[in-house]
Amino acid sequence: MSQPLPILYQDDHLVAVHKPTGLLVHRSPLASDAEEFLVQRLRDQLGQRVYPVHRLDRPTSGIMILALSSQIASRLGEAFSEHQIDKRYLAVVRGIGPVEQRIDRPLREEDGSRPKAQMPAMAAISEVRRLDGVELPVQVDRYPQARYSLMSVHPLTGRRHQIRRHLAGIGYPIIGDAKHGKGNHNRFFRDQLDCGRLLLAATHLSFEHPVERTPLSLVCPLDACMTRLFERFGWNAHLPRPVVAPVFPSSEVASS
Repeated sequence: MSQPLPILYQDDHLVAVHKPTGLLVHRSPLASDAEEFLVQRLRDQLGQRVYPVHRLDRPTSGIMILALSSQIASRLGEAFSEHQIDKRYLAVVRGIGPVEQRIDRPLREEDGSRPKAQMPAMAAISEVRRLDGVELPVQVDRYPQARYSLMSVHPLTGRRHQIRRHLAGIGYPIIGDAKHGKGNHNRFFRDQLDCGRLLLAATHLSFEHPVERTPLSLVCPLDACMTRLFERFGWNAHLPRPVVAPVFPSSEVASS
């Protein structure tokens, strides 16, 4: 039986959960092997319908917001589509990433393993910033040392695989990315550092509550694999530190 999904926040209108790596949000013809889905698991866990309003790729972990009614789903979906929700990610990449860079590179929608070549590229913008780095005395590629960076990523648009494609496009692929990364570095992290997942996590979401109209900022911790890696690399100061989020009906919020 599956473990309950960690709930980061819940009220009468929405719920925020920590999506583990490897879990699909809902059924997809591109992943016919999947037997479990976040929407189904959370519906069973809460005993009510839930409505996803955005997506995270299957290998990405972190914050997922789901509405508890179709009306709230519509409001939140509109907020996401109009870029009114601030999203922050942490990514571990190969090489010494840029101190700070705005990546403005249009992207075509991907369908399976290839972009839809007949479709026009759509605007895609990501802001990246290097938080830390590490140099390991091992030869993974052609150099005698292996260098990696911890990047903070702020996507300003929401194209499919945007962060993965943008970072790979400027020469700093995310570790664990089988499609856009490098296999030797991915295998090194899997076999020698016991972390074979895509090292991309959605850690922060900030937005206006769709009913209360008050600011809501949520922080999601890293999973055990990424936490161990941060500790090993001396990156503890960058571990997300979530505040204790309330879980209660919004009517109680108003009366408290």
